[in-house]
Amino acid sequence: MAHIPQIRIPATYMRGGTSKGVFFTLTDLPEAAQVPGKARDRLLMRVIGSPDPYQKQIDGMGGATSSTSKTVILSKSEQPDHDVDYLFGQVSIDKAFVDWSGNCGNLSAAVGPFAITSGLVDPTRIPENGVVDVWIWQANIQKTIICQVPITDGMVQETGDFELDGVTFPAAEVPVAFKDPADGEGAIFPTGNLVDDLEVPTDVVAGGTIKATMINAGIPTIFVNAADLGYTGTELQEAINGDPLALARFETLRAHGALKMGLIQSLEEAASRQHTPKVAFVAPPSGYSASSGKEVKAKDIDLLVRALSMGKLHHAMMGTAAVAIASAASIEGTVVNLAAGGGKRNAVTFGHPSGSLRVGAEASLVEGRWVIDQAVMSRSARVLMEGFVRIPGDTL
Repeated sequence: MAHIPQIRIPATYMRGGTSKGVFFTLTDLPEAAQVPGKARDRLLMRVIGSPDPYQKQIDGMGGATSSTSKTVILSKSEQPDHDVDYLFGQVSIDKAFVDWSGNCGNLSAAVGPFAITSGLVDPTRIPENGVVDVWIWQANIQKTIICQVPITDGMVQETGDFELDGVTFPAAEVPVAFKDPADGEGAIFPTGNLVDDLEVPTDVVAGGTIKATMINAGIPTIFVNAADLGYTGTELQEAINGDPLALARFETLRAHGALKMGLIQSLEEAASRQHTPKVAFVAPPSGYSASSGKEVKAKDIDLLVRALSMGKLHHAMMGTAAVAIASAASIEGTVVNLAAGGGKRNAVTFGHPSGSLRVGAEASLVEGRWVIDQAVMSRSARVLMEGFVRIPGDTL
């Protein structure tokens, strides 16, 4: 067999919130991968180590979870008043595809710092000390994100004392604002209802219907009550991920919800759209021990939320799903709002498997349609490694 040398590509491995991924600038990619298509997808899959039937991604940069099988491509923005265009690719672990249908809210916190250090933000906008607002155009969902990046001595500040449940070590706080996070032209509720009776097979829930709030904000998400599925809302990963029947039930529920939301035209299409929609279950506040052993007290949270990503229960909470939670909680009568006690709210603190998170959103009713002006949460980010990734030369 002929020897084919590897090619190397400038890349940065970053953590953003409770996720991490491989970041590229568009112009550093091989020419064939600078445009959407099979060459780009093959490159990103090979970098991450997919598809891997062993589901370990040993031969790549991925960490064999949905939170660590992520890629980001950045370029100078083509949008007015924006600094950078941000394209997110969720790489499947065991299948040969990259899902471009949504955003990663956690990695959004790393986009601002990466854009600054990569020279994609006008250097005249960077203070010697202070905070710079990086205006990000999220190309997957065509939305604006504002990342507030702390600057110390003219450089991005990465260290600090901000603690984020799901991340072991403290770092600098990076507030992230998602402007008008509804998917589409204000279509927050694609069915037109705050709560639907979603029809599902009887092996998902007895009776074949379940109350669901289906919302397009941050990322398309299907919210149901934990009790309707026989759960308490305090479950940790193993309780769900170690139960193949439970995972199959959630995937069936997700597929039926996606069809009802108009995201797919047939149930079979759900298999090739793993990243969206998300499915989450909620419950009123209750105390529990987080995965780290930390005690989460009922009095310190407004509700419980558990969410699945790429077919598995997430170890903490996806950033985009946190936006969906904040948005749904701010609108009276949704499944999420009712789990939090009902009433008008502009912020909630929810318990997730790794601890708790506070998120905020402002909702208003405009000409009979709900509008979310923005949703805000704080994350942190830092560079883990920078240099080059290498892939076999015949990948493209």
